[in-house]
Amino acid sequence: MNAHVSHGGWPVLVLNADFRPLSYYPLSLWSWQDAVKAVFLDRVNIVAHYDRAVHSPNLDFQLPSVVSLKSFVKPTTHPAFTRFNVFLRDRFVCQYCGAADDLTFDHIIPRSKGGQTTWENVVAACSPCNLRKGNLTPEQARMFPRQTAFAPTVHQLHRNGRLFPPNYLHESWLDYLYWDTELDP
Repeated sequence: MNAHVSHGGWPVLVLNADFRPLSYYPLSLWSWQDAVKAVFLDRVNIVAHYDRAVHSPNLDFQLPSVVSLKSFVKPTTHPAFTRFNVFLRDRFVCQYCGAADDLTFDHIIPRSKGGQTTWENVVAACSPCNLRKGNLTPEQARMFPRQTAFAPTVHQLHRNGRLFPPNYLHESWLDYLYWDTELDP
């Protein structure tokens, strides 16, 4: 559901029928063309507009900046075990040294020693730490992850995703993102 959109492309924030973003990371965005098509197919409600319009010979149409789905999409309850979600769970830092560059993933207990490729045995690791640890157990390498590897909930991944806002946030989106963060007095 996420279309590739550029900064100058008038992206549209897509909210579920309950006005929550479909996802935080990557942020649920559509191109303006996909959003306009969804409006004409009566699949979404326009919540906010840009100060920009598109024109046809018979119609002027103000571009939407925020839309909400008319039908609720039930969020998944168990996140997929993917490299990206491991990085998101671990907040895009090496679990051994804290570096944020050149990330890969590491089996805490190496597969050659019976370790499995599961949430509980895989962590984000930078390439230097991964090479240094090699085919050793944490005890053998004297390298221990900063946090215990775990299977995250969708809520935990969303919370972590909110820590990494996209490069572009239109002001009309802000009321629909981060609505559950604590307000300043």
